[in-house]
Amino acid sequence: MTGWHLGRLCGFDLETTGVDVETDRIVTACVVQVGGGHGTETLTWLADPGIDIPEGAAKVHGITTERARAEGQPAAKVVQDVVYALADAVFNGLPIVAMNASYDLTMLDREARRHGIKPLTDAVGDRLRVVDPRVLDKRIDRYRRGSRTLTALCEHYKVALDGAHDAAADAIAACRVAWRIAQQEPVIGEATLGFLHDKQVQWAAEQAEGLAAYFRRTPGKEHQADGVRGDWPLVPFEEVPA
Repeated sequence: MTGWHLGRLCGFDLETTGVDVETDRIVTACVVQVGGGHGTETLTWLADPGIDIPEGAAKVHGITTERARAEGQPAAKVVQDVVYALADAVFNGLPIVAMNASYDLTMLDREARRHGIKPLTDAVGDRLRVVDPRVLDKRIDRYRRGSRTLTALCEHYKVALDGAHDAAADAIAACRVAWRIAQQEPVIGEATLGFLHDKQVQWAAEQAEGLAAYFRRTPGKEHQADGVRGDWPLVPFEEVPA
């Protein structure tokens, strides 16, 4: 049996100050390489984001403003290191595995631009290949009820998740879920990475439209439809007029 999932995978995850990719900041990051018959290699970072970490976010990932300021590296250095690590994986032919990739990759893109660093997409061009367990799961099991969080997917696919909302744990778990899906679904596991990447662009757009349609027909949720974005694997950057 052959397939991309049997080779080396590069997991990627961020923990942040909030959920707004345009204004929030990176707090912790992980880039991990797993599989392919080799040991796990994990790179992790703690950043001083330069802004206060809201209490709600700190409760999720465990990093307070005080700790980030005392122990974190300068945000620009962390962003540069993460972009470099991901670009190195891409140039070595590895797929970037990220749960809800459009969030993490968009956040990294905006942070890079904020600090004057060449964004990942500019660095690697059309070589980028992303595998998003969330998009894949929603494609193969569209009507399954319940949550589609990483924790839920780990439970569904019987994957260990040791320490949810820890960037390293989440990055490794995302790789495990992607591997499991590819094992169970030969049409996904045997696809070329280029083909699979392009199909996820299409599937993510269709899934977003389905969600927006659900909001539009659900009383009290109509206003949420306009906020649904189908861009994948990241939201394109738009210059704000001065």
